[in-house]
Amino acid sequence: MSTTVVSGQDRRGNGGWSFPDVVVETWGKLACFTRPELKTERVSYQVMTPSAAHGLLKAIFWKPEFRYMIRRIEVLEPIRWMRVRRNEVQSVVTAPRVKALRADRRARYDVEEDRDQRSTMALRDVRYRVHAQIVVSPEAHKGSAGFAPASQEKYREQLRRRVERGACFSQPFFGCREFTAFFGPADPGRRVLEHTEELGVMLHSIAYTPEGERYRWFRARVDSGVLEVPPEALPDDAVAMPEAPWRADGRG
Repeated sequence: MSTTVVSGQDRRGNGGWSFPDVVVETWGKLACFTRPELKTERVSYQVMTPSAAHGLLKAIFWKPEFRYMIRRIEVLEPIRWMRVRRNEVQSVVTAPRVKALRADRRARYDVEEDRDQRSTMALRDVRYRVHAQIVVSPEAHKGSAGFAPASQEKYREQLRRRVERGACFSQPFFGCREFTAFFGPADPGRRVLEHTEELGVMLHSIAYTPEGERYRWFRARVDSGVLEVPPEALPDDAVAMPEAPWRADGRG
């Protein structure tokens, strides 16, 4: 997946983009943007990740003719932590497993045997401003038989109206589905948090290839409350992630 930036005479500033960033403000009571090296016992990053911001915008408005490119995330509330411990199950329900249970009336799933208590180190009382660009695919720009070419202005206006109305295709959430995310137009009167911190390696984006999902990373840093997202991720061989999940308490 490559970066699409306008060329030559169309440049009007803003890093080479033709239009200003679309800006959406989002907030919620709880959030957990899980660090990949601590996936079983969930521990959140200190701020919202670009992948979470991308999912938020897609829940509000998305069409296959375009994609979002997250450019900047501003932190508007102090970073506060909260530990949540809850009962979960260890296994993942798959389609073949469901089919087998339906086929055999004697088969049972015992949740007590599969139960596991897990801890989540989450954020509380969060609020962010997400800055993004809408990138229309070359095929949509050309149009097709019976359809007019797609324009970035059209999608920007549709997103703006949906944000103002509070409309969404599905309820956005912050990492876990029960951590509901609310959203609305950006409030320019809210000041960005004065906080600077190195966050380490963070998920930049996910590329969907014929071989499967490919995760792309970048080195994240909050500078005066702003997380700048580079247009390009690190090379594939620059980051080595654990191949299997492991518990934060060392039991596995």
